[in-house]
Amino acid sequence: MPPSRRDDLIDAAMRVFYRHGFHASSLDDIQKEGGISRMTLYNHFKSKDELVVAAMRRRDEIFRNKLMQFVDARAKTPRERLLAVFDFHEDWFTGNEFCGCMFINASAEFSVADSAPRRLAAEHKQEIVRYMKEHCEAAGLDDPSEVAEQLNILLEGAIVTARVVGQVTNGGTDPGAAARRARAVAVAILERA
Repeated sequence: MPPSRRDDLIDAAMRVFYRHGFHASSLDDIQKEGGISRMTLYNHFKSKDELVVAAMRRRDEIFRNKLMQFVDARAKTPRERLLAVFDFHEDWFTGNEFCGCMFINASAEFSVADSAPRRLAAEHKQEIVRYMKEHCEAAGLDDPSEVAEQLNILLEGAIVTARVVGQVTNGGTDPGAAARRARAVAVAILERA
């Protein structure tokens, strides 16, 4: 089934917000990106805030599905799957579309802690931890919740480092180094766990 105009609009908004930020992006930018009329936009969304929420939900769905498919294709054992999460991030960091994390960006741009974008950002991050905890449990680790949280902190640091330093230092030649370094620390954590 072909995507609906609503889906086209959400996808265009997701791309624009991801590349340029939420506050710096206008509805005109989104209309141009998606080739969508203002009437179509307002037929589906009452405000930019509603569109932000829909775009973040779409990004969460796409990101987590890609992550799980990548891990499933690359790894067999639970420990291999945990390390494949870092490999996925290296691929993401070195891709042409990497603009940091939409959810970290939302947390930075929306100052009210209980705003919808901040809640969605937290939910996304909690789902990543839950995913890793499942693999930690399957690996038979003593404290799967704690190990999943530790691995997630590594990932979060790698994401920020890839964006803030990796795309700038030495002409931005190696943003993937952050994922490789985080993976090396993850190996040590898993060996101790």
